[in-house]
Amino acid sequence: MNGAEQDVKTASQAGSTSSDPLLQPFRLKGLTLRNRVVSTSHASMLDDGGLPLERYQLYHEEKARGGLAMTMAGGSAMTSPDSSWGGGQLDLSSDRIVPHLQSLSRRIHRHGAVVMCQVSHLGRRATAYAGNWLPPVAPSRVRETRNRNFPKEMDRADIDRIVKDYASAAKRCRDGGLDGIETVTGGHLIGQFLSRRTNRRTDAFGGSLENRARFGLMVHEAIRRAVGDDFAVGIRFVIDEAVDGGSDFEECLALARLFEREGHIDFFNCIFGSMDTDLSLAEQNMPGMFSQSAPFLPLVGQFKRETSLPIIHAAAIRDVATARHAIRENLVDLVGMTRAHIADPHIVNKVMRGEEERIRPCVGASYCLYKKVQCIHNPASGHETIISHTIERAETQKRVVVVGGGPGGMEAARVAAERGHTVSLLEAGARLGGQVLVAASAFDRKDLIGIVDWRTGELARLGVEVHLNTYADAEIVLAEKPDAVIIATGGIPDMEWLEGAEHCDSVWDVLTGLVPAKDDVLIYDETGRQAAISCALHLARLGRVVSLAIADDTLAIETPYPDRVSFRKRAAERGIRVVSDVRLVKAGRQGNGIAATFRHELTGAETEMTAAQLIVERGTVPMEDTYQELRVRSANNGVTDIALMTGTETRGDNGFQAAGSFVLHRIGDAVASRDIYSSIYEAYRICSQL
Repeated sequence: MNGAEQDVKTASQAGSTSSDPLLQPFRLKGLTLRNRVVSTSHASMLDDGGLPLERYQLYHEEKARGGLAMTMAGGSAMTSPDSSWGGGQLDLSSDRIVPHLQSLSRRIHRHGAVVMCQVSHLGRRATAYAGNWLPPVAPSRVRETRNRNFPKEMDRADIDRIVKDYASAAKRCRDGGLDGIETVTGGHLIGQFLSRRTNRRTDAFGGSLENRARFGLMVHEAIRRAVGDDFAVGIRFVIDEAVDGGSDFEECLALARLFEREGHIDFFNCIFGSMDTDLSLAEQNMPGMFSQSAPFLPLVGQFKRETSLPIIHAAAIRDVATARHAIRENLVDLVGMTRAHIADPHIVNKVMRGEEERIRPCVGASYCLYKKVQCIHNPASGHETIISHTIERAETQKRVVVVGGGPGGMEAARVAAERGHTVSLLEAGARLGGQVLVAASAFDRKDLIGIVDWRTGELARLGVEVHLNTYADAEIVLAEKPDAVIIATGGIPDMEWLEGAEHCDSVWDVLTGLVPAKDDVLIYDETGRQAAISCALHLARLGRVVSLAIADDTLAIETPYPDRVSFRKRAAERGIRVVSDVRLVKAGRQGNGIAATFRHELTGAETEMTAAQLIVERGTVPMEDTYQELRVRSANNGVTDIALMTGTETRGDNGFQAAGSFVLHRIGDAVASRDIYSSIYEAYRICSQL
């Protein structure tokens, strides 16, 4: 029996014997789903010209291998040539996609999972300035704030064409061997017809609830005729638009009953809110870092009690305990753990093996929305064609020393230990975690500590020797007689460039409590990352008066778009004054406070701002003393071959041939100031080759 067959057998046995609500099978249309855990449709950006080729297929296959019941492909997959936002969507508008869907379905089915695809027309959400350069169409000429295009009001020819396109796209999914499809209401075309906010028509497709539902009902009738009665068809359905002038819960419930009555759909995939602004996406449709866990489950449960079809729901359901609660309390029939599966595609198998504590947690960082399907601390997600989620044992056991216990160093130690090497981790501080400890000190980013906690548990399981309060100079490292040394010492706040730096504090100083915050604070940010704005919000919450000067034209410009708009909202709510397009030139003492001189990026004019305390954020400078001491004594002079980092070199000795010497690599901020993901990805790529 091969591994895939064993996974299928184990999943089947678990579903039939376990009392765990998550592991119970479920009947959906003619399908038997082996458990209650699914991954819902999302735009992975892994397509190749609209086709799901190998990297797209491997990404979904890994989740099927990991034990879930169903994976749903094709977020916003195109029914029609005028439904493009410019790239990153599956293109269901022609038959060229069918053989690739067949390959995808074979991959998923061989692991015992079900696969469906989202089928949709974007309507006014499409772009006129990319893709096929066609004008967007919509029920009425109402512009979407987020996508900014003015649509053409659809005539009857447009309606008939797109209804036919929906049916053809669904048939291609059936011909591709998929098990079902879902359409979308929300901000997509069907939803634009349903909502009074976007449907101002006075013909048979506007006005009354029944008229506004007419287009969607026609679409589903045409789909059912095209795919037959034995193919699963559902709707990702908004249960409350939660916006002035939109459909409230009661009206959405009435619309749902219309679709149920017509008898062409088999399930509702419930979503909440609108999606026509960055803020509504971040706080309603795809709740991000600032949202509580599973915020809409109670309302979804109410919707389920008042409808008759099976219910799927996915929105910030990040952990198994919450998912189990949703099933046990009959709030949903199938629970979507979509972003959680980007963090760990093997969730279900770990539950079945009794290894729930080993599930890599989703920490709600929204990184997967910013760098599509790349989890902030799972380097393999989205990279399945070049690196594996499963680490292979090395042929020869070696002694590996990792210097630095931040996220990169912890990952390096974990991966090296998974390879079977003997690993020592030397950390100068009293705790593991590095800069993550600083970041998690900010209230809104406290869940980031899951990155550290998970690795702490894994290092203990793997038997890694962890030495805290150990400043590792060259002699201490060499005393370990290493075959390989990974320098992950990170960096220190970059302050030395500034005239008057001695009068300033860093974000690190303040967030960790090393330096107390004063009542009137000015923060300067030259990175556009989370650190400065998180510090500003943290201090404002504590009652400090906070001003923020930024070198960019937009606040938090390097953060994921859901976080960016939420940061801006909270800065406005907290009364934080933001001055943009200025660069800090110097700082000096002025009475009991600090005077900061800024130069405007566009005009060159200098201005002065004063505060009791000046906090500066400009990234980090590498801590490289130990690395530089070790270079001349290493086999590779501390040089990491670019080919090793880009996956173009096969696994080799990497410098181990030199008897009595060691290979030396450095990673993360010990190289240059970057982010958590970069350090973890770098650690994985290097150490999986050791």
